[in-house]
Amino acid sequence: MRVVIVGGGVAGAAAAIALRRIGAEVTVHEAYEDPAGPVGSFLSVAVNGLRALEPLGCLEEVRRAGFAVPRQRMWSSSGRLLGDVPRGRLAGDPLHSVTLMRADLVRVLREEALRSGARIVTGTRLTGAVPAAGAGSGVRARFEDGEEVAADLLVGADGLWSATRRALDAAAPVPRYAGLYHVSGVAEGLDLEHGAFNMVFARGGAFLYVPAPDGTVWWSAQVADPTPPDLADVSLDRLAEIYRHERLPLRIMAASTGVHRPTLGHTLDAVPVWNDDRTVLVGDAGHPVGAGQGASMALEDAVVLARELERAASVPAGLSAYARARRPRVARMVKAAGDNRDAKTAGPLARRMRDLVMPVFFRHFFGRATAWLYTHDLDWRPRVGA
Repeated sequence: MRVVIVGGGVAGAAAAIALRRIGAEVTVHEAYEDPAGPVGSFLSVAVNGLRALEPLGCLEEVRRAGFAVPRQRMWSSSGRLLGDVPRGRLAGDPLHSVTLMRADLVRVLREEALRSGARIVTGTRLTGAVPAAGAGSGVRARFEDGEEVAADLLVGADGLWSATRRALDAAAPVPRYAGLYHVSGVAEGLDLEHGAFNMVFARGGAFLYVPAPDGTVWWSAQVADPTPPDLADVSLDRLAEIYRHERLPLRIMAASTGVHRPTLGHTLDAVPVWNDDRTVLVGDAGHPVGAGQGASMALEDAVVLARELERAASVPAGLSAYARARRPRVARMVKAAGDNRDAKTAGPLARRMRDLVMPVFFRHFFGRATAWLYTHDLDWRPRVGA
């Protein structure tokens, strides 16, 4: 089976590994030499994503590239502790969520994709896709340099602004501003407790911080603003004004030694078409979720796609099975992510209600509410080794 993957980030590299595990001939076409995204941005891989890394052969390397974070703590604007729960797992799970720079996750996955025999071509952008001549003959992917590549399967792993999504369905939804923009950075010289990922529900949005083993503090401000700002005007001074009511976020920002390029947050309505007989979407191209699950869901997608193609009698049957397997779980995750986003953009009355309800929820209901997410069994061990 000849596979063309468009996009070489987390979703594309993971799909390349998984499809090589079932013996496919894989070429990844990536627009950028380094698809890791804004320098310095960090992410977490929850235990469901870590379990997806195991059949890909990358689990231990990813764990070495980052650091385990056993706990997550939620704080009110005033500094009141709203919840202290296991981070990205259920209580008692020996596997702990891993936080790492996005660039390091992409690097580990790309290196494994290359070791597995995938080919990576950079500097190319998809412009369209058409069925190859003859019934059941596959698909031809067209790139902006005029090249056409024939394949049995085209995998769109090209993110939020996916060209593959548009090629698959001209009426597909387009991203829209989500009412949040993001700024991340690194602070030094602060003596903060290790082992916890902290989220402050501030008056102006949310503020995340996690102390790293080297003594630095990684932070991210998720600023609520109904109108997308001019990112050139976003500065530490502006953030300090927005977070002037939150003492610890102010301290962390004041100790910053590096601030990374701000980005706008976007949301995407449900994508009605994930696949046809020869094209399929994975990761953010089909379902951006956020809420700390973007990377984990993309990793799950890669494993399930390979699993269903390996089991199916044909590529079209495998793609249909993939969509059936993934849609209910992703829809549930998208709803949870929407609730998470709403909590960060809440007004004064909603903030007061949130601060009353959250301690009760985390104390009594968190485990039952998240078991579906963290105990998911992907049920796949590839027959083809690395």
